[in-house]
Amino acid sequence: MTNTASPEDFLRAFHAQRPAVTAEAFGGGRAPDGRSSYELLCDRVAGSRRVLDLGCGDGLLLELLARDDGPRLAGVDLSPQSLAAARRRPLPAGTRLVAVRAQELPFADGEFDACVSHLALMLMGEVEQVAAEIARVLVPGGTLACVVGGGPVGGEAFERFGRLLKRAVDEAPASSRIPPLGDRRTRSRAGLEEILRPVGFGPVHWQTVPIDLGGPVARVWDAVSGFYELGPLDTATVARLREDFFADVADLTTPEGTVPCGFTVHLAAARLR
Repeated sequence: MTNTASPEDFLRAFHAQRPAVTAEAFGGGRAPDGRSSYELLCDRVAGSRRVLDLGCGDGLLLELLARDDGPRLAGVDLSPQSLAAARRRPLPAGTRLVAVRAQELPFADGEFDACVSHLALMLMGEVEQVAAEIARVLVPGGTLACVVGGGPVGGEAFERFGRLLKRAVDEAPASSRIPPLGDRRTRSRAGLEEILRPVGFGPVHWQTVPIDLGGPVARVWDAVSGFYELGPLDTATVARLREDFFADVADLTTPEGTVPCGFTVHLAAARLR
């Protein structure tokens, strides 16, 4: 996994080694109301009978969507290993899981009422083509809802980890850096509207939500160490980064042994006109 790989090849290789990394890192995070970002995303498409999960990973979001009564579900992902993990979840009979690029969806026009994507749309190249494919497979009035990454909560462990990671990456050879991933426009409301409007979507509804990943320092490390930037780093560099992180957050540790760690996500939704 070096910077000579294409973004998609890098993502395939990374998720071959850690097929459930996103769910492991963020599935335990909680918004102020006690729900995860996955559960918040489910709410945006509540009542939809046919739902496509774009970049479904190990299927955690699909499993949560399946709690509704009788939805027809489908998921696509670049990683066969992640999809293998998804197939082990209790999903409805007939759920389609396909290893395919989001730019070339193998579904009929108007096959879905809703499309969801959790921390995946922001990683995709050729995002205008992705948007066109989403619009094609949705019915008129269908909903696209996604979670995209925000930033750290100031003064907490996530922010400190980001500084340490940047230093480690800056000191590493160029061959240990990841290729550029995704389109920055997906991370802002205006940018996402710029992508979606030409293919027929209406205004983007945008909500920024803080997510709490706090806990024992080892558990917090397990969450933040799932970032893609760690993938190409050698084991000695990662071990040193872990040691530096534990030392740097020692002053944040509460008497109960927990470390505050917060970041924000953006919940975005738009309806196809």
